[in-house]
Amino acid sequence: MRIVNIGSLNIDYVYDVDHFVERGETIASTGRNIFPGGKGLNQSIALGRAGAEVFHAGLIGSEGVYLCSLLAQSGVNTSHVHILDSYPTGHAVIQRDVNGDNCIVLYGGANACVDEAFIESVLQTCKKGDWILLQNETGALAYAISEASRRGMKIVLNPSPVNEALMECPLSLVDCFVLNEGEAMHLSGSSRHGIDLLSDMHNKFPRAQVVLTLGECGSMVIDHKGAVAQQKAYRVNVIDTTAAGDTFTGYFLAQMVEGVELVNALEIASMASALAVSRSGASPSIPVLSEVLEALNGVAGGGD
Repeated sequence: MRIVNIGSLNIDYVYDVDHFVERGETIASTGRNIFPGGKGLNQSIALGRAGAEVFHAGLIGSEGVYLCSLLAQSGVNTSHVHILDSYPTGHAVIQRDVNGDNCIVLYGGANACVDEAFIESVLQTCKKGDWILLQNETGALAYAISEASRRGMKIVLNPSPVNEALMECPLSLVDCFVLNEGEAMHLSGSSRHGIDLLSDMHNKFPRAQVVLTLGECGSMVIDHKGAVAQQKAYRVNVIDTTAAGDTFTGYFLAQMVEGVELVNALEIASMASALAVSRSGASPSIPVLSEVLEALNGVAGGGD
């Protein structure tokens, strides 16, 4: 079964700072790097490097053509990536502090031009039982969800960023949510944490599988029957957390499509995410599957 990711394609401008800039403050950056990014691109690369059959669908400006090459190098089919001459590629301005944490300002650019006609052209190539991966960094998300459901596709949603447009989407049609605590609180209306928040998400969306990421506290998943699996976070030297969640999402979905048990899918996704945060950049930090398996074997063998 194929996975189609209708997702954002960005160029990230990463500025190293001692601390995040505050209102009215001007600070000096100690360094600047330019990386390929966007939640869509990162998740497709994670899927490709995890060994999944993935097709990326999205829009870029002329300066973003190299993003197609990067996707292809990771085994991603780019036949649904189109170039717009009149719009720039989406981009992000990222502050990265001395602890490796980040804050992000996102400009949609060509990503915002994804419309119903584009989504229809992509979904016409899909069949019942195919998987579709979505985030909230492109246009026409509500249409993508409803149309994919009508066609009998399995819908995985990483609901980021959470905004008014997202809350107006037909979220009850989603088959699997992959999200953090803040996103889960917004979607469920709950103020609880951890397993309680996971339960509240399950009650709000009973037909969906819910995967909750908890940062240094690990991750957990509940299936549509209410069965729960949990996974600890692996300890690493944190360099850059930019693509942590995207790496987790891609690797988890790749395992799920292959029918891997949820507890094992969490384990693999968690290690992939740990390796990603130990490296600089967004997509460049995402490991290949052999690296993830080698690291897991090291842990099983008593390594750090």
